[in-house]
Amino acid sequence: MICSSTTVAPVRSRREYPEHPLVGVGGFIHKDGRVLLIRRKFEPNKGRWAPPGGLLEVGEDPQEAACREVREELGLEVEVEGLLQVANEVIKDEEGRIKFHFVLIDYLMKPLGEKITLNEESDEFGWFEPPVVEGLNATANTKLITKKFGEVMEEQRRSKLA
Repeated sequence: MICSSTTVAPVRSRREYPEHPLVGVGGFIHKDGRVLLIRRKFEPNKGRWAPPGGLLEVGEDPQEAACREVREELGLEVEVEGLLQVANEVIKDEEGRIKFHFVLIDYLMKPLGEKITLNEESDEFGWFEPPVVEGLNATANTKLITKKFGEVMEEQRRSKLA
């Protein structure tokens, strides 16, 4: 699917100490065996590397939301190749209370352009070889999906050789 621009009214919700899990969507963008990550400027996960993404808005299709988030955060159009994973992320505070709870839906994507323009939500971006991500200050989910991506790429490589 090639992503196209759509407009959905933003919804404000309480992210910290939520009453229920929030649905997050992300774009796991790859090119030439490397993955594109951003360093987050705000909580949760301030200063950590992660795929571009954000919250699903009311009435929005998750795949289209992931494309929207990539467009907003990177100014980049993408092609969705498929669902990569659905994961649960729970972040607790010092007292053990749940401070953040997200159900994360990540899509595998490839870029349709070269130019990246960061918005105010991130400090920088980088293209990383999958093994390098394990050593980054990255979210646990980022490390998990990067490992899964590496396995998918290895499987594809093997099937081409067979």
